[in-house]
Amino acid sequence: MAKKKQTKAPDEMSFLDHLEELRWHLIRSVAAVVVIGCVAFVMREFIFDTIIFGPKKMSFPTYRFFCNIATSLGFDSAFCADKLPFTIQSRTMGGQFSAHIWTSIWAGFIISFPYVLWEMWKFISPGLHDNERKNSKGFILIASFLFFLGVLFGYYVVAPLSINFLGTYQVSEEVLNEFDIGSYISGVRTSVIACGILFELPIIIFFLTKVGLVTPEIMKKYRKIALVIVLILAAVITPPDVTSQIIVAIPVIVLYQISIYISQFVLKREAKKEAKLAMQRTKKS
Repeated sequence: MAKKKQTKAPDEMSFLDHLEELRWHLIRSVAAVVVIGCVAFVMREFIFDTIIFGPKKMSFPTYRFFCNIATSLGFDSAFCADKLPFTIQSRTMGGQFSAHIWTSIWAGFIISFPYVLWEMWKFISPGLHDNERKNSKGFILIASFLFFLGVLFGYYVVAPLSINFLGTYQVSEEVLNEFDIGSYISGVRTSVIACGILFELPIIIFFLTKVGLVTPEIMKKYRKIALVIVLILAAVITPPDVTSQIIVAIPVIVLYQISIYISQFVLKREAKKEAKLAMQRTKKS
């Protein structure tokens, strides 16, 4: 009977062994995205009519929310309109089919993100020390939570505000807004994915601080510059009113401040470890 192949320890694996291990993690990650993407492909009506084209309808929760606020304050608002003044078209032979395929793939990636993250963590974690693995418990849960929180923020805040502004913007009444389906979906997708990644800022800062590339002092030094950049981005992707810009900017500013606290926490913990090791060396000597 053939003996079962034993898994090598990380320190015994060659470069090619690591590549082989990475290849299987990537294969399983891609397989998860494809499987969920196939499910999304079958659920075409829900994915497109309910989710993708949801921000195009004035019955969308975000529009109702802003409309109710404006009405309660006695103001007129574009969010209270009956419908958005633009249409979506497909100007290429395979435009709709291509949009169907790629939207399903991106939906598969978003939904399977925790599993993809878990596969990558399984590849990286054997190279960490025991205390580092212990201190990193909950990494996948926290990172997944932040990602989905960012996705929801992008879908319910950034995407509808952008669509409402760009869909109603006209340089002249002679020009009609007739958007290609690829352009519309790209706008929604970019808002959702970008916010999902942006909300991973605390996790990114945690690891950058661990390797010494970022410190709280650096983040505090450039906080004003970061604030200006955030406000500029908020002004670009939202309608030209202060309220919408503040709503978009606040979560990013909060994340930036949280990242500063995380960086401080990491440095304090590293300092305690070094002090503990120094005491142990002193006792031994």
